Amino acid sequence: MALFLIFIGYLLGSFPSGYLAGKWLAGIDLRLIGSGSTGATNVLRHVGKWPALIVFALDVSKGAAAVLLAKSLLLDESWQVLVGISSLAGHIWPIWLRGKGGKAVATGLGVFLGISWKVGLSSLGIFLLILSFWRMVSLSSICAAISLPLLMLLSFQSKLSIPYLLVSLVAMSLVLWRHRSNFRRITSGTEPKIGTKAS
Repeated sequence: MALFLIFIGYLLGSFPSGYLAGKWLAGIDLRLIGSGSTGATNVLRHVGKWPALIVFALDVSKGAAAVLLAKSLLLDESWQVLVGISSLAGHIWPIWLRGKGGKAVATGLGVFLGISWKVGLSSLGIFLLILSFWRMVSLSSICAAISLPLLMLLSFQSKLSIPYLLVSLVAMSLVLWRHRSNFRRITSGTEPKIGTKAS
């Protein structure tokens, strides 16, 4: 059952919500324009605000559903983490899109909302705070990802969960790796901000 849920988590994560929004609403393949990501930010820049919000909500739901499904079937923390990571893998490397998906930010948020709503909401708060000052989704995502291990330690300080701490480190690493080109643009001052078109 647990192994089957890992497969289900991957399938949930690989649902191509951003790609479908681009195809259905704008007749475009998001993998070929802008950042090449199928996530909500690329949808925002090339399809529109409301489609981006819907894609964001769907992507968050994918990660949360995977973890909550594992919890509902009384799987232990290690299996919950593996199911959550499989949903992140599905989002980044979706089988339907030949392995070219999003950057794991929204789906990662969903995973942490499923694990601990306090950690999930705190990371979202950090994301929104950085976004309000610098108006760069990528920088906000990077800062929120870096905060995850610390937030996990603070949330579970009375009873540290090693699997939950490990998944925060894995999620942080995945987000940082997926944003490596953004980081280079941030340091060079060429990263686009909200309200500007990506080149």
